[in-house]
Amino acid sequence: MQYDFLVVGAGISGTAAAYELALHGSVLLVEAETATGYHATGRSAALFTPHQGTPLVQAVNRVSAAFFANPPDGFVEQPLLSPRGSLTIAEPGQEDQLQALLALSAPGREVHEVSAAAALTMAPLLRPERIGSAVHEPGVADIDVDALHQGYLRGFRQRGGTLVNGQRITALDRVGELWKAQTPDATFQARIIVNAAGAWADHVAVLAGVAPIGIVPKRRTAIIVDSKPDINTRAMPVVDFTSTEAYFKPEGGRVMASLGDEDPVEAQDIRPDEWEIAVLADWLQSETLLTIRRIEHSWAGLRSFVVDDSPVLGFDDAVPDFFWLAAQGGYGIMMAPALGRVAAELLLSDNWLDDLAHQGITAKDMGVSRLIRGHQPAVKSRDT
Repeated sequence: MQYDFLVVGAGISGTAAAYELALHGSVLLVEAETATGYHATGRSAALFTPHQGTPLVQAVNRVSAAFFANPPDGFVEQPLLSPRGSLTIAEPGQEDQLQALLALSAPGREVHEVSAAAALTMAPLLRPERIGSAVHEPGVADIDVDALHQGYLRGFRQRGGTLVNGQRITALDRVGELWKAQTPDATFQARIIVNAAGAWADHVAVLAGVAPIGIVPKRRTAIIVDSKPDINTRAMPVVDFTSTEAYFKPEGGRVMASLGDEDPVEAQDIRPDEWEIAVLADWLQSETLLTIRRIEHSWAGLRSFVVDDSPVLGFDDAVPDFFWLAAQGGYGIMMAPALGRVAAELLLSDNWLDDLAHQGITAKDMGVSRLIRGHQPAVKSRDT
């Protein structure tokens, strides 16, 4: 069968774009793994953190916020966000490092300085002697990642989209006006390829004869440990520090922690590194009152970046009908609602700058990123 769009990768980004495109044409969503969201989507810290990332990432997240607050009717049965808040700790003598975060405060995205005593009340696991001052960001929230992903998948099918799992693309060839995608079990044809393959995005590009964009997958390791039995951590905010990328947060009555590590690796089914687990456990005990006797669970995930840490979204400059939706770093879940919609608009419209402005994203927000790598004439959808 011939499709208008073939989306490679059924993680959160590819699924969001496929969901939006399914209103305007025939869409095939192809996933290499037998389960959707197996890699980055299923291994996320699941936090909505509107003040993190590059200026472009922050702008995209502001657009996504409206979707999270008010998803379409019937999309989910429960809220996509639940309040969590974040607490950023400055050690004694480093209090001035909080100023950059405080400067981001804006109506609806407030950031407040709080005393060491207030920080201890919010996060009683902290060691008092490690706190000089702190900043509280109430707008940080937990994301129900599974509900978001399943909402997109369900809506995609309801809109007539087709999903195939366990079909890794082994060849992509341009035949006339169509792309031919080959897997070990099938051949598919489509007018446009949407490359949402995450850590494998450059691999997919090479199959299609497209120049890679320099995707670098980076491993992040996380652990879950028991909390102190005399401290209720369920309402505790996520806690991070000005002196490091590490953080910890409540996780079902336990504590999840990560060093925020970004170790470059090859695209793979990544596993946690034993040394990183040991270093992480040592760090967590040094910053908190926890005594870790056993690691309840550990895992690793891949976060994919290009050189400027901003997403790549748009038609390739050199090869026709090849569209990039890649390099979301660690922010793909937060950005998915906005990037899915913007991707659909870019694929369907000539007026791409107007489309971005309509979403609340300006050329200034784009900075040096390659959000738009090229542009091609509008795709004629089946309902036009």
